Amino acid sequence: MDLSQTTTNVVTGGSGGNGMASNQTNDMGAADDPKQNLNQVINSIQKTLGLLHQLYLTVSSFNAASQLPLLQRLNSLVTELDNMVKLSEKCNIEVPMEVLNLIDDGKNPDEFTRDVINSCIAKNQVTKGRTDSFKSLRKHLLEELEQAFPDEVESYREIRASSAAETKRLAQSQSMLPNGDVKVKPEI
Repeated sequence: MDLSQTTTNVVTGGSGGNGMASNQTNDMGAADDPKQNLNQVINSIQKTLGLLHQLYLTVSSFNAASQLPLLQRLNSLVTELDNMVKLSEKCNIEVPMEVLNLIDDGKNPDEFTRDVINSCIAKNQVTKGRTDSFKSLRKHLLEELEQAFPDEVESYREIRASSAAETKRLAQSQSMLPNGDVKVKPEI
């Protein structure tokens, strides 16, 4: 699928209030397969592009005898555009407005993906740095506390170990992950 098809498909949907270009779906079309709906829109776009090419050829070599084919092709184009709008109503596609703006500016939309990934990597590094700092602080505090209050630190470590064992046992019995998240069975 080429970029112009994706862009056209998205643009037919309109603009949502959340900074995303989207196309709202109604309950009647919800039973249809989303991939099939998307393929129908893509086919309609391809047909429209073919009709536009035919129209271009007819207009570029226009004479009095080609008026009827011109009108037929215009009618076909209007019919196909109407069909495309009806088909696009069944699709629920959300594309960030930044991607559409990049395309409008003649830039590659992969730049948006790259920027988002780089931003995530930078935020992940900052978060990892904070986590490592807190681990280091905790270790340092435990060392200092152990020197000042060895008995209390020993009882703290025993309580912490028993609590961790209990949490692990509970997590296994409830199909929870060690970080506290609940396992979710994938929908088929």
